[in-house]
Amino acid sequence: MNAVSEIDDLTRAARYAADGVAAGARSAIDALAWLDASIQDDRAAVRFDEWGASTVMDENTGTAVIPRALFEELHRRAGLKATWPIGNAGLLHCYGYLLSLERTPYGLKRDRWIGDELADAYGLGAGAFLPWRAGATLLERATTAASALLVDPAVERPIAIDGRATRAALSAASGPAALVYAVAPAPGSAPLMVTTFPVSDARAILAEVDAEHRIRWNAV
Repeated sequence: MNAVSEIDDLTRAARYAADGVAAGARSAIDALAWLDASIQDDRAAVRFDEWGASTVMDENTGTAVIPRALFEELHRRAGLKATWPIGNAGLLHCYGYLLSLERTPYGLKRDRWIGDELADAYGLGAGAFLPWRAGATLLERATTAASALLVDPAVERPIAIDGRATRAALSAASGPAALVYAVAPAPGSAPLMVTTFPVSDARAILAEVDAEHRIRWNAV
């Protein structure tokens, strides 16, 4: 399978969704046979329940990373209830980010899955998170890697914020690392995964988390 061709197809599909209307959102997902198949597989396996809530409003830019119509179509296909702009973090951060054309200070949201930086930080092989790979879905692979890191992090910061448990777990205490962030939906409940992404300086991230205790990285 040609990665360049697949990336071109992904960009083309994202442009369909960028028009912000329901038909464009449907066309975007339908244009990628593996995407709808992945969502249906994850829905049947109830994988979305392992993830918490996230807003599509990026904390760096203050803008939505995907249009509302796409947000609603993704949740409809996943069989999940959501009220804009807050939805399921696994659905949004895996599949929604793939169809996002919004630029952030760290590039496109899809880069974590398309490139190898996150896979390398997890100690996985090149292309470990390519979404069109046969076999396990992207969400399944991301869940497996993130769950393992939460069980055995190199370093972590468990912090209670307004009575809710949060965890920032990293694969290394300094230098490049994979980060997983989990937040409890309510006081007394266990944290649920919200996001995973690569960081270039784990020590700086730890200092940032220590300096300001707040819900972060688009969790709600």
